[in-house]
Amino acid sequence: MSAKTAAVIGASGLIGGELLNLLLKDDYFQTLKILVRSPFNLVHPRLEKKLVDFNDNDSLLVALENSDVIFCTVGTTQKKVKGDQQAYRKVDYDIPVHAARFGKMVGCSVFVLVSAVGANSKSNNFYLKLKGEVEDEVKKLQIDSVHIMRPSMLLGARKEFRIGEKIGTPLMKALSFLLPSKYEPIRARDVAKAMVAAAKKNGKGFLVYEYEDMISVAK
Repeated sequence: MSAKTAAVIGASGLIGGELLNLLLKDDYFQTLKILVRSPFNLVHPRLEKKLVDFNDNDSLLVALENSDVIFCTVGTTQKKVKGDQQAYRKVDYDIPVHAARFGKMVGCSVFVLVSAVGANSKSNNFYLKLKGEVEDEVKKLQIDSVHIMRPSMLLGARKEFRIGEKIGTPLMKALSFLLPSKYEPIRARDVAKAMVAAAKKNGKGFLVYEYEDMISVAK
C-alpha cells in the first residue's frame, strides 16, 4: 500500500462528495484528510477530519502538513453569499490560492483544482475572471504537478436546490450537439474520477483538462 496522504477541501460539495467516495474505495492513499468548517459525520479508518478556520492561515497551514496531494473542489454561489462579491472571493479565490501556497510550503508536490470552462483572468464575467485569477496565481507557485479541471455544467444530485441548473441541465443536454465539446455537461463523478487519475500520474507542470480530457483520463 502507498504511504501517501491526500487532503480534500470541499468534501461536502457535489464533486467533493464523489471524490471522497472514490478515494475511500481506493487504497492508493494510506491517509485521507478532509478539511472542513463544521463537523462531518462520516467515519472511516483511513479518514482524518480537520476542523479548519479558512480565515486563519495558521489553521489551514497546520491542517495541510504532510499532504502529498491536495484536492480542492471548494466553491460557493451568489445565493449563498447573498450577492456579496467579496464574500464570494473569500471562498472561490482565497481558499484555493492559500491551499496551494501553503501546500507548496509543506512540500506537497501535486495540486488538483476544480476550476470552470472559460476561466480567464481577463474576462468581463465576474465568475470566469475569478476562476482565471485563481489559475494564474496557482501557476505562479510552480508546484511540481498542477491539474486544473474545467467542467461546464455539472450533472449529479446536489444537496441544495439550484434553479439555474434545474432549468439549464435539460436544455444543455438537448443542445450539446451544437456546442463545442468543452461545453458539454459532465457528471460530477467523471470529474472526480479524472481528479484521482490525474493525481496518480507522474505528469509535471501545469495541466488543464476540459471535457474530452476529463472523460479520457477518467476511463
